[in-house]
Amino acid sequence: MARVLEGRRVIVTGASRGIGRAIAMKFAQKGAVIGLNYIHNDQDAQQVLKGIKEYSDGMLLKGDVSVESDAKRIVCEFAEKFDGLDILINNAGIYIRKDIENSTVEDYDRTMDVNVRGPFQLSKFSLQYLKESDHARIINLSSQLAFKGSTHGTAYVTSKAALIGLTRALALELGSHGITVNAIAPGTIDTDIIGDYTEEKKKVRASNIPVGRLGQPVDIAYAALYLASDMGSYVNGEILGVNGGSALH
Repeated sequence: MARVLEGRRVIVTGASRGIGRAIAMKFAQKGAVIGLNYIHNDQDAQQVLKGIKEYSDGMLLKGDVSVESDAKRIVCEFAEKFDGLDILINNAGIYIRKDIENSTVEDYDRTMDVNVRGPFQLSKFSLQYLKESDHARIINLSSQLAFKGSTHGTAYVTSKAALIGLTRALALELGSHGITVNAIAPGTIDTDIIGDYTEEKKKVRASNIPVGRLGQPVDIAYAALYLASDMGSYVNGEILGVNGGSALH
């Protein structure tokens, strides 16, 4: 596939590892200019930026997406440096593995702040730039658990279901401005989120997925590439399940 995102300006949140890193790298390979948001790990972020610059241009955007001033700065710094913004990918998220009995209110609040408030704020602050773009996209990273539920992630499931609601609301609100808004709902992806799984547990999990394997971050990156490119220009308000058949919706 050619450099189908040549020159398009993209912010990817939570891009120092996992799915965010895979999206940032794949988009850079396709010609996009990348704003790489992260919150803690400077060394990992620098490594991703180094990789990005082998293919395109980019910058680091350190900050907490749940903090209003940080979210506004992330968008403005990138848009000012690269004279605009075409694509916002709301990937940053946290998963606290607790059921409701063991969760604290603080666990719930932090999860909702990062997983829902963050995308809301970044989408809001991006609008002035996205309205000026001919290729405007917002892509949110939800989860198959928004449909399936979970016995050990009450706040996470709630947040990812809320993000689907935000996606659909924004798709209706912003379509007339030429901005499409979609979400990807990954299944079990082999990232740090299952880093505590033994190899045996991974094999068992994979055996319960119809295609017989765990997902890889690049699987999600390819789905995001479709939605971000001209191939996905008529897709709006959709929740794209990328899960090997483990959650049908």
